[in-house]
Amino acid sequence: MAKSSADDEELKRACETAIEGTKQKVVLSMRVAKSHGIWGKSAKLGRGGMAKPRVLAISTKAKGQKIKVFLRVLKYSSGGVLEHANLYKLKHLAKVELVTNDPSGCTFMLGFDNIRSQTVAPPQWTMRNLNDRNRLLLYILNICKDAMGRIPKVIGIDVVEMALWAKENTTTVTKQQIDLQVGPVAVAVTGEMKVTVERELVSQVEEDDMEDLLGGYVTGVTEAEAFSERLKRELQALEAANVHAILESEPLIDEVLQGLEVASSCTDDMAEWLGIFNVKLRHMREDIESIEHRNNKLETQSVNNKKLIEELDKLLEHLRVPTEYSACITGGSFDEVRIHQTLEACEWLCSALRGFEVPNHSTYAKMRSVKEKRAELEKLKSTFVRRASDYLINYLASLVDLMINDKNFNSQRGQLKKPDHADLRYRCKTYVRLLQQMKSLDKNCLGSLRKAYCLSVNLLLRKEAREYANELRANTKASKTPAVWLEGSTGSAQNNNASDSSTVSDAYSKMLTIFVPLLVDECSFFANFMCFDVPTLVPSGGAAPGSDGKDDDLGIMDIDGNNSSAVVTNPVELQALNEALQELLDGIQEDFLSVVDWAYKIDPLRCISMHGITERYISEQKADVAGCVRTLLDDLESRITLQFSKFVDEACHQIERNERNVKQMGVLSYITRFATLATRMEQYIQGQSRDLVDQAYMKFVTIMFVTLEKIAAQDPKYADILLLENYAAFQNSLYDLANVVPTLAKFYHQASENYELACSRHISMIIYYQFERLFQFARRIEDLMYTITPEEIPFQMGLSKVELRKVVKSSLSGVDKSITAMYKKLQKNLTTDVLLPSLWDKCKKEFLDKYESFAQLVGKIYPTENIPSATEMRDLLKSM
Repeated sequence: MAKSSADDEELKRACETAIEGTKQKVVLSMRVAKSHGIWGKSAKLGRGGMAKPRVLAISTKAKGQKIKVFLRVLKYSSGGVLEHANLYKLKHLAKVELVTNDPSGCTFMLGFDNIRSQTVAPPQWTMRNLNDRNRLLLYILNICKDAMGRIPKVIGIDVVEMALWAKENTTTVTKQQIDLQVGPVAVAVTGEMKVTVERELVSQVEEDDMEDLLGGYVTGVTEAEAFSERLKRELQALEAANVHAILESEPLIDEVLQGLEVASSCTDDMAEWLGIFNVKLRHMREDIESIEHRNNKLETQSVNNKKLIEELDKLLEHLRVPTEYSACITGGSFDEVRIHQTLEACEWLCSALRGFEVPNHSTYAKMRSVKEKRAELEKLKSTFVRRASDYLINYLASLVDLMINDKNFNSQRGQLKKPDHADLRYRCKTYVRLLQQMKSLDKNCLGSLRKAYCLSVNLLLRKEAREYANELRANTKASKTPAVWLEGSTGSAQNNNASDSSTVSDAYSKMLTIFVPLLVDECSFFANFMCFDVPTLVPSGGAAPGSDGKDDDLGIMDIDGNNSSAVVTNPVELQALNEALQELLDGIQEDFLSVVDWAYKIDPLRCISMHGITERYISEQKADVAGCVRTLLDDLESRITLQFSKFVDEACHQIERNERNVKQMGVLSYITRFATLATRMEQYIQGQSRDLVDQAYMKFVTIMFVTLEKIAAQDPKYADILLLENYAAFQNSLYDLANVVPTLAKFYHQASENYELACSRHISMIIYYQFERLFQFARRIEDLMYTITPEEIPFQMGLSKVELRKVVKSSLSGVDKSITAMYKKLQKNLTTDVLLPSLWDKCKKEFLDKYESFAQLVGKIYPTENIPSATEMRDLLKSM
């Protein structure tokens, strides 16, 4: 019997996936065929007569203590995936009707009482067999009985037959359980019957054969015992016939067994002969292999002896040291005339030592002759390296001493001379290849030579820098500028010195122009000459920043003919180079710093231009080899910044000294002098010195404004006059500079705001001094308007109409005289009449604004009272 689709777990999971999200649980699912036609007749065209595969699934959903049961129809999509097609509630199932046109009885219809459209015939569901039909219908009936307490009407189906089917299937293990309310509940038609899943005992083909066999017999329930007896008799007859056939075939079996015995004896004889032949062949094969092995050993020994003789001849030739090379290495001269012979011998020694390296002669490394010859070559190497190092140390020291003692190489009194090291470098380059060969022989042999070279050249550079700086200062003519800028009287001397001190910054620039390229060239030459594995500072054919573009032929070639600038930077070598360059340039910064200090003493403002010059040189030094030169420039920049900060601090101290004066009126001296100082500072800005100057501006102006406020606070009576006059003077003196300098523009706007605040306070004081009673009356009215209505104000104490008339009479009778007194008081306190017109205009405007507010209040609170209008007051002010 074929397996029922109700037991297909994959089908059940596919149904649950199709209704995912509905919170319903599938308890039974079976495959069916859906049709709308009439069984046994030709199907109509179109949709009505075509049977379509469908899946009927019974699902449950818990809602509180109740269980809802649904019948779902699922169809297959174009991709073979189940999807929802229709949904029925089992509580509306009214009838189950068997279709009589189907002879098999597997087709039925389900009728629901809530289907409104009765024009279309209900679908017909065809099961695979009667077992599936009975199983599905029993399941539906049991659920309707247990969940809803009733069963639908059954038409055309024998209920007794279905009960017998259910009884026959009670022997199998129950597989389906319905989760209705509390735990699994067995579904039953009667009190003793359970619906279970039928196991597949026979296939579909066997089931069909049994149905055909049983069709020829009368299979009533009452004839079952007679039919069973008949089958037993037929089975015994068939078994007896099989035993008789077996007994008749015994002679044939004996004949076959006899033939097998004869064949077995022949096979044994053949196996014995094959074993004998196999032993003889094995012995023969061993003899052949022994003969071939002896022949192969003799041939291999002959070939090896021949190769060994050739290798020994080559080794003896390789181990021989030419006498001319040995003599040149141990006692040859390093003069320029014979340097080529020495280099040739050194190159042979390098190649010989490379030939004895283990990767090349690993088989010969343990031979005594090879070890002795290697020791001999190592001795030659150490002798040559020691002799060459001693010679070069003495030779380089003598060259430098010659330049130090020769006055033609250095600046003299009354004559500046640019240091020239071309001859020194030319003589050194003769021994470049010798140094490279020495390094290839022993990487550590150049340490002492490098140190000796740095010490010698350092003495030369320091002497040249010291004499050049001394002569540069002696030849520079510049009168000293007073350090007091923001204090005391300003005379014509300061203005004249502004142009005279330009020679100071020119001298500093000339010092850098001469020595920075020289030091950069020395660093680059030293890195190449002493065979450091770092890139060169200046590319071949290039010039250092600020130099005259002269090519000193620094592009030294390495042993293989490649420019050393192509060497990849080695961090260890770079660190060793920087340490050596520090020794090379050690102490030379003192002569540069002395020039900075000298320039500061002549004119402190020249620090600005010197700072810009130094920044330009710093930005041009990019190579790693020039790290020490950049350090020197950084030290110069730090000293210049320090000296300029010292000047700024002294100037700020001069400003703060004004605070300790007894009494000051009018414009303070440092307010106007600051504009002269700022003008000169702007003239000296070069390169990126803008930040240095802007920081000085911020410090200057901050101290100026703070000191001004402190001075004004000492005399509160005249504080606003002092503030407005000084802030106005600050704006007037810096108007042009503020248009081009953003930092000064910021302080210009700050001074403008402070000026307006001081003017407002001073003008209000003058107005209230003359018309205090009038505007005090208006203020009292304004204060009361927040708490009471305007109509109640005239009845308040001190605010009656009578009081209003008294105030108007005392304040506005002779108002022209009061206004004239205001003008005279404003004029009296000012130290200069320059600000008087603008202040008087502000005063009149402020007075009119206050009087207009007073007139509006009177018109609102005292509508019957007459006072001079704001227009009359404005005309009066214009006429005065």
